Amino acid sequence: MGKNQKKKKIVWQQYIGMAFMMLIGAICGVVMVSYLDKSPEDTPLYQELLSFAGLFLGMYVALFFHMIVHEAGHLLFGLMTGYKFSSFRIASFMWLKENGKLKLKRLSLAGTGGQCLMIPPDMKDGKIPLVLYNLGGSFINIILGALFLAGYLLFSDVPFLSPLLLMFAVVGFMTAMMNGIPMRMGTVDNDGYNAFALSKNKEAVEAFWVQLKVSEQSSKGIRLKDMPSEWFATPTDEAMKNSMVATRCVFTCNRLMDEEKFEEADALMAHLLEIESGIVGLHHDLLTCDRIYVELIGENRREVIQDMLTKKQKKFMKAMKRFPSVLRTEYALALLFENDTEKAEKIRSEFEKVAKTYPYSQDIESERDLIDIAKRKITIRE
Repeated sequence: MGKNQKKKKIVWQQYIGMAFMMLIGAICGVVMVSYLDKSPEDTPLYQELLSFAGLFLGMYVALFFHMIVHEAGHLLFGLMTGYKFSSFRIASFMWLKENGKLKLKRLSLAGTGGQCLMIPPDMKDGKIPLVLYNLGGSFINIILGALFLAGYLLFSDVPFLSPLLLMFAVVGFMTAMMNGIPMRMGTVDNDGYNAFALSKNKEAVEAFWVQLKVSEQSSKGIRLKDMPSEWFATPTDEAMKNSMVATRCVFTCNRLMDEEKFEEADALMAHLLEIESGIVGLHHDLLTCDRIYVELIGENRREVIQDMLTKKQKKFMKAMKRFPSVLRTEYALALLFENDTEKAEKIRSEFEKVAKTYPYSQDIESERDLIDIAKRKITIRE
């Protein structure tokens, strides 16, 4: 698959989630209109408008409710199969277990509404429980969707309550489908695709286990460069066609950046971004950020940087403007590409604001080191 074909495929995949949301909105819209059509003819206009507004708000409540219970499903089924709690995120609010205490932090990831990360059990014969943890969120959405549907059938004659229950049922079933049917969503893979990527692939299972162990160590404040080196093996090109295995290689790139082995990191990132792999859009664009940074502190060739700063990449960096590695790259761009010291200092101030609530202190420590390297480069050039 050529480079342009891969880009087109990623862009197309990004519309899948949007299509599902539009479908949910359309079905809920039909439910609302049908309810209003059944209203008595002498119903005052203001009452109809209030009912419509209430149902419209109810649709958003249903979306938020099912997003929360979806992540709770991962937590529940994870605990049932031997996993331990690590973190729980809804939107940008993240509860993290740190030194035995639960702390509230902030983290935003483009393309994700939430995430439940857990500490995996030890591997036995190259295996760990996978299906229930990965699909637990969809199971809960289906169960609750069925309960809301039963409630709708039971209270079908109750005004306002019946269409509200039906919308909660619809959103539950649609959320389960959107997450449970294996799909690549452009920025991230959904739960069903992750479960599919892990099925009957021993190397993918090991990569999944490593990802969760890295998350566990990160919550303890341990930097990538200080984690066991065997976790960061570079898989073969063939193996990296699997999305889980490709993510393991992404972590290897991240570790090389933390070790400040920039040439080695750039070579591996360039290779991973060039080959046909299972890398998700989020990691693709974050690695591109890292490559831009490496070029800035190295040869700083304007044409190379401009080639990487595509419209799509700029849009991604804007969406992830509060992510530490993106802010670090934006800082280096302002300082070493635009020669705008004032802009660079504003970005650094924003970085320090983000650092106060960011969940992983070791990432902040690593990014500060990289920011300082960029600052030293401008001093040397002057």
